[in-house]
Amino acid sequence: MTDSTDDAPTPARPLTDALGPISDPDEGAESLVFTTTLQPSKFLGLSLKNGLLNLVTLTLWRFWGKTEVRRRVWRGVRLNDEAFEYTGRGVELFVGFLLALVVLGAPLLLVVFGVQFLRPELAALLILPFYAFLYWLWGFGVFSAFRYMASRTTWRGIRFRLTGSGANYGLRFLGYLLLTSITFGWFWPAAERKLAGSVWGGMRFGDRKIAFQMGRSEGESLYGPFAIGWLGTAVGYIVLIIIVGVAFAAFSHAGLLPEPGTAGPPDVVFILGIYGLMALLAPIFMLIWAPYHAAKLRAIARGVTMDKAGFTLKVNALPLWWLMLSNLFLIIVTLGFLMPWAQARTARFLITRLKSDGKAKVGLAHQTGRGPGSGEGLADAFGFSAI
Repeated sequence: MTDSTDDAPTPARPLTDALGPISDPDEGAESLVFTTTLQPSKFLGLSLKNGLLNLVTLTLWRFWGKTEVRRRVWRGVRLNDEAFEYTGRGVELFVGFLLALVVLGAPLLLVVFGVQFLRPELAALLILPFYAFLYWLWGFGVFSAFRYMASRTTWRGIRFRLTGSGANYGLRFLGYLLLTSITFGWFWPAAERKLAGSVWGGMRFGDRKIAFQMGRSEGESLYGPFAIGWLGTAVGYIVLIIIVGVAFAAFSHAGLLPEPGTAGPPDVVFILGIYGLMALLAPIFMLIWAPYHAAKLRAIARGVTMDKAGFTLKVNALPLWWLMLSNLFLIIVTLGFLMPWAQARTARFLITRLKSDGKAKVGLAHQTGRGPGSGEGLADAFGFSAI
């Protein structure tokens, strides 16, 4: 008699035996939780130190002072309870500044000498390309600054980096400025969103891609808040012109203005009065534009993604307005000494409002190259610095 076990079906081989081990789709994926240990009050001593050293060194200390501020701010920002680290050096910023002097100085000298020796109509042809070059260089400098800061930022020992072309970014920046000018400013919200996409879309954490999804970003409307700022500014300038005109007429009628071609103390009083009025109106203008700035920050954060993780920034207009106004007031009153304190306040304000949903495979990131050897000299020359 045949053994019944001989006819029994052979058990199927496990899929892992036939195809090899199946990778876990969630391998290396983590939820992203941002926290901060920043205490702006601890930056007051650093603010005083940097301010005094800048005076003694005729502002040359600012490269090393800025580096120390960044190190402390980065160290106070945590992702999944692990701190970021800033690895840049002051000498790198100083070298970048020297290179920027050469890049800006040579074209400037060329234009100055060209204007002196050319006929007026030919000089105008030289000046126009020079201005276009400056705006292109501005955009190039902004991109280079982001690229440098990304390359000097690490988390878990892995560097960030920014891919893409600074030259192309500068061309986009120049083109967007042109479109903004011919649309009386109305293209600028779209321009800022596109420029943010150019930066964040090229950002990498090691070899892991960070993306910018324009569709997600456009879920946050910018043109409503922009209309409030644009129209409010137009009305504000009209009111300012009327007030200045009435004041000028009153001064003239009272005989407080000097005769044409002469100068005197009343001139100074009138000018100081105008500046005083502008100082009083500045908080109003900042309040008018606060909804747009808040919406822009929300839109940029919403567009940034990494794998299945998305980000939101819960920023509202009034708290942002108060932050900007109080920072500006204290920086002006202290002649810039409290700049590090204001930067720490701003970083804490943003990080406490930054949230993430979904998961990103940050655990699979591998190290990449160090990035540029010098700092954001061009951005410094143009007065731009994210921090």
